[in-house]
Amino acid sequence: MANQGSRMVKSGERVFDILEFVREEAGVTVTEVARELDIAPSTAHQYLQTIEASGFLVREGNDYYISLQFLDYGESARQRGKACKLAEENVDELARETNERAQFVVMEHGQGVVLYTATGDRAVKTNVTLGRHVYLHATAAGKAILSQLPESAVLEIIDEHGLPAVTSHTITEQDALLTELDEIRQAGVAQNNQEDIHGLRAVGVPVTDEQDHILGALSVSGPTHRITGDVLEHEIPDLLLGMANELELKVEYTD
Repeated sequence: MANQGSRMVKSGERVFDILEFVREEAGVTVTEVARELDIAPSTAHQYLQTIEASGFLVREGNDYYISLQFLDYGESARQRGKACKLAEENVDELARETNERAQFVVMEHGQGVVLYTATGDRAVKTNVTLGRHVYLHATAAGKAILSQLPESAVLEIIDEHGLPAVTSHTITEQDALLTELDEIRQAGVAQNNQEDIHGLRAVGVPVTDEQDHILGALSVSGPTHRITGDVLEHEIPDLLLGMANELELKVEYTD
């Protein structure tokens, strides 16, 4: 953001810094905002009051919290693409068929965003929630998306976000990731072996439009003792590929 120089409105940037801080801390006081942003408490109070008056924060006692207004904005963003609404039925079916967790993930600003998720009867509770941002290199859906991008775009994402180790299994070497993306491109299927969450495996496939532009990815995740063998190598990949094909047809032919 700083590289945009004079085009950046400093006060606007600070508002977003405050909102991000409130979100991360799940509630903050004036003193905490002043300390975090290195500004006077009176200035922090003015910012918080202004944001609250706009409806984006709520105050409970001395603490400020993110308001429910963001739900409306988030839903508008989530429904922007036709693929998201159409994917819900396929994700629900994947969860029913596998009894695990299924999700539809898209890319925005070089990260993956979970737009829809459904759970089967045996699904393990995780931190996969609507709107969660994930590193593309650490998830099956993310690697499926990366596999459909030109190498130059992948390198730009790596340059911006790096290849941090989310777990001890995460790929952190550029060459290793590029090699795996080539393999995914050939197979049409990506795997995540405990690279985002310890003890969890996932399988993902890309979803593209009629011009082969990436729309997102479908994935199924579950514990390593269940997502293994033929289930990992054939059953779930075949199911995902079929669902992706069905979704791509719906996107192409649904007004």
